Amino acid sequence: MSTSAARGSIPRGPATATILPQGAPNRRNTELVLLVFAVLIPLFAYADTGLAMDGRVPAGMLEYGLGMGLFALLAHLAVRRFAPYADPLMLPIAALLNGLGLVFIWRLDKARQLARNFPAAQNQLIWTGLGIALFIGVMALLKDHRLLQRYTYSAGLVALVLLAAPAFMPTRASDFGAKIWIHVGSFSIQPGEFVKIVLSVFFAGYLMAKRDALALASRRFLGLYLPRGRDLGPIIAVWLLSLLILVFETDLGTSLLFFGVFVVMLYVATERTSWILFGLLMAGLGFWAVAATEAHVQSRITDWLHPLTAAPNGGGVGQIGQSLFALGAGGVLGTGLGQGHSWLIGFAAKSDFILGTIGEELGLAGLMALFLLYALLFERGLRTALAARDPFGKLLAVGLSGAFALQVFIVAGGVTGTIPLTGMTLPFMAQGGSSVITNWALIAILLKISDVARRPAPVPETAAEPTQVLGPS
Repeated sequence: MSTSAARGSIPRGPATATILPQGAPNRRNTELVLLVFAVLIPLFAYADTGLAMDGRVPAGMLEYGLGMGLFALLAHLAVRRFAPYADPLMLPIAALLNGLGLVFIWRLDKARQLARNFPAAQNQLIWTGLGIALFIGVMALLKDHRLLQRYTYSAGLVALVLLAAPAFMPTRASDFGAKIWIHVGSFSIQPGEFVKIVLSVFFAGYLMAKRDALALASRRFLGLYLPRGRDLGPIIAVWLLSLLILVFETDLGTSLLFFGVFVVMLYVATERTSWILFGLLMAGLGFWAVAATEAHVQSRITDWLHPLTAAPNGGGVGQIGQSLFALGAGGVLGTGLGQGHSWLIGFAAKSDFILGTIGEELGLAGLMALFLLYALLFERGLRTALAARDPFGKLLAVGLSGAFALQVFIVAGGVTGTIPLTGMTLPFMAQGGSSVITNWALIAILLKISDVARRPAPVPETAAEPTQVLGPS
């Protein structure tokens, strides 16, 4: 019944209007529109790269567009079905980053000068499909992220096995001194990529149970609340484990990521600044001790301190120096897609140093836009943590978001010469099956947490009835 009809049926007394309970918008249509742009932008970049390098539109452009569009649509339908109130920005940002990464890998595939080049874009597209399949699987099978809390210590055990496994496996010349791979025939896997998710689950469950004890302070020194000696046990154990990774696997990236995520989650759980200072101090001492004895770590530091020093065999400067030249050549606006000389970086151009290619061809403006996308994804993760209604969900969202942001910082810091090179991959952009699959699973878990956090609270039964509002007669 309309308001005017209601007025007509009540000749005397105040007018009334009926207000029905309104559900919160889930923003799924917004996500769908953003996904269209997330597919179209890499598609135009693909065409632009082909025109610049070959003078014609790439022959596989239709297949690429249909493939990425199908992956995006399937992921969107999974979110619409299994997490209808999830954050609407995470999936489009991840799809855009993944699509742009495929374009740059394909561009480097075409660089004939690249030493030991091999086509990787097609494999990366297959890995992307597997990542989307895992994304949909997590969406469908993980009914509630709080179920993961039951497997806190199981996750810790799995993480230890995954971290230790590469140390006992034979290495290949293509590993370049770092034991971070497990090779089975022609198939290779990097367990460290999966560990960041499993460890976040363990840290979230452990810190939620122990945060009250860890937050206790025994004394105050120089304005800092110092933790009790017996409470230092967990952080010392994690510190020693990160050092063992560095010593036996010479994997600086995983060691930094592992310890950094723990310290960040510890600070969030206890709100004690002293834990951050202790973490930085212990990380510095441990890194100094290992660097003094481990030759591989020493070479990384030497390359970092002297990036423009020519190699003894006359092969020019090292990879960091070549990357700095590429970034400098890009300037503010870049040389244009497909018009750079990033193949000079060498064999790692598609993985560790793909950021150098982006900086050369898109310039500082393109790099800032890329970092803005990563920052926005990190911000949405933190927003999810703030909105989460359970402590475990808060800590898990912080851990996953922190791991993602730390990995971007470690890679960007190594490529730009800010910190020593680690060999990690830039999430969604660099070549690597383990990386792209893990990051799609990470996004799926964050979306499940955000779905619970953004879902409207159950409406009391008495409030479900229409509300009669009295107005002037």
